[in-house]
Amino acid sequence: MALTVRNLFTVIQFGGPLIGGVLALGATVAIPTVPRTDLKKELKEIRNQGVIWGVIVAPLATTILQFILNNVVAGGTSCGF
Repeated sequence: MALTVRNLFTVIQFGGPLIGGVLALGATVAIPTVPRTDLKKELKEIRNQGVIWGVIVAPLATTILQFILNNVVAGGTSCGF
């Protein structure tokens, strides 16, 4: 169970910024080529959400959860990784 949790956090920690960065970069590159204003607004929102969730929230959340699992012990053992 602890190994599964560790693997899940590793995926979040490294996959989140990768996917968020790709979405943000793709939206940034696509914005000048799109003629419709409403689609440009959606692409800007995708870019912003990719940066917020992928680059900021995912690594920060992983760090916070890692701190909690390392320092808050359940049943006398630590779930640290």
